[in-house]
Amino acid sequence: MPLKNRVSPFGEIVATAHRGRFTGNRGIIHDPATKTLLNRRWSSKAWITCVCEFRGRRRKVMDRRSWTELFFLDEATSFAAGHRPCFYCRRDEATAFRDAWAKGNSRAKPYATEMDAVLHGERLDGREKRLHPLGVAALKLPDGTMVTSEGESYLIANGEVWRWSFSGYSRAFADLADAKLLTPPSIVNALREGYPVQIGL
Repeated sequence: MPLKNRVSPFGEIVATAHRGRFTGNRGIIHDPATKTLLNRRWSSKAWITCVCEFRGRRRKVMDRRSWTELFFLDEATSFAAGHRPCFYCRRDEATAFRDAWAKGNSRAKPYATEMDAVLHGERLDGREKRLHPLGVAALKLPDGTMVTSEGESYLIANGEVWRWSFSGYSRAFADLADAKLLTPPSIVNALREGYPVQIGL
């Protein structure tokens, strides 16, 4: 039976047999004895996205009281959920993201904790996902941005709309006039400045 460790663009953590291209964590949020999630869905404001393979190291998922391994379809999904690149296993991407984030949000080059503080306010409304107004027409959003309409998640990429699922994307022709941003605004600003988000199309 699949563990409950796959993350949706809404930041929800569910059980599904589908695999992801990235892993990451929000701190320790599982019980290693049962390999089940605790009631909390984060224990740290540093929500990060990591590579699944790094220097040959292997981890048994939810096997010990260490960070809880979560999995994402792609980087665009992790961004929508409110995660950022890890400075340890993805230093080049994390540095590029920090620089684009600083430029897009008119800030001096931030520490990771400063980005985490901003993102934490953007991704949550209590225990629920915080949604944001688009600000522009959906197709004018930068590639890698995700929005929601009528409970579905959609990716904007290559001037087109793609419906998200745990198994991947499918071309969509949805009316996104009333859509809301899933991807936190500060990340959208970084994407607009050219951060090369990895999309599983």
